[in-house]
Amino acid sequence: MSHSAPRLSRAAFHALSAPRARAEAQRLLAERERLQGRWLDWVAAELYALGPPPFVAMVRRELQAALAQ
Repeated sequence: MSHSAPRLSRAAFHALSAPRARAEAQRLLAERERLQGRWLDWVAAELYALGPPPFVAMVRRELQAALAQ
């Protein structure tokens, strides 16, 4: 018999993951100047390697917000 971890509600997942998503977005943004024209491809690869998908979406939103400023 296997026991799986209880699933978090969407709100709980967001609350627990938001600080890490912000930190991950800042890590990605910190490489922008160094990578210049290669940055978008690099970010895409980094996002592809992250998981789970709801967390990746949070990081993307953080990146979009930071880039819109």
